[in-house]
Amino acid sequence: MSIYALLLVVAAAVLHAAWNLITKQVNGKLPFFWLVSLASSVICLPFLYLQASREHLTLNLMVSGFAVVSAILHLLYFVLLQTGYRKADLSIVYPVARGAGPLFSVAGAVLLFREKPGWLAITGICLIIAGVIVMTGFRVSKDARLAKGLEYGMLTGLFIAAYTLWDKAAVVDHHVSALLITFASMLFPLLLLAPVMLKRQDEVKQEIRTHWKQVITVAVFQPLSYLLVLIALKSTPVTYVAPARELSIVVGVFFGANLLKEADARKRIIAAIVILAGIVLLALG
Repeated sequence: MSIYALLLVVAAAVLHAAWNLITKQVNGKLPFFWLVSLASSVICLPFLYLQASREHLTLNLMVSGFAVVSAILHLLYFVLLQTGYRKADLSIVYPVARGAGPLFSVAGAVLLFREKPGWLAITGICLIIAGVIVMTGFRVSKDARLAKGLEYGMLTGLFIAAYTLWDKAAVVDHHVSALLITFASMLFPLLLLAPVMLKRQDEVKQEIRTHWKQVITVAVFQPLSYLLVLIALKSTPVTYVAPARELSIVVGVFFGANLLKEADARKRIIAAIVILAGIVLLALG
């Protein structure tokens, strides 16, 4: 993995952890995220128009198909993630999802794209996954809430892998604009949920009054973080990019320990060090 690609992924990880922190702080629900989709679409549209005017983007059936399927996968990922947050603890769902994502992504990349990571990279991937496991601290039990957290975390990770591999094929193999893919992932839920939001106008107005700053911040951070990942994928295999994205967990530990004053800081710091070691090996591999 080149230094340029690594820097892109690190920046994406920081932005990803930051917007998740913000949504946790405001207890973001469906109206909040619909407003984020609206603001993101408005912000992204001029850049998409500028790219289209310079590069003469083609919107044919193939490109539209890639964009729509990508948007659907992102929406399903979001629905599963939010459902998991309602049924279980954030500290279980988020790390499991972010840990399962690269595991499924790497397996898919090896099977579908015939990618062959080196031994240093494989060791780094194993360390990242091990660090995620240490960070969750989960164990088999009869705790229904814990079981739900593991279940939804794994399902969410599966869709993380699905949209990562799909978007990799779109951007790299078929040269679909990364910006177009990102825009579609915002526009689709905006249009799909519009009838629901019309019936919940009071909630939407309340979110605008109380959280408009957070809406704008997340509207910038969320698409930008994924756009940086797509740019990195153009020059770097999925087997490197997908695990490196999990640096967001390390950033999340820092936010949790210092801003949210969450427990188990020592264990999570140890896990973060393991993940960082994995990131270094991944970069060297």
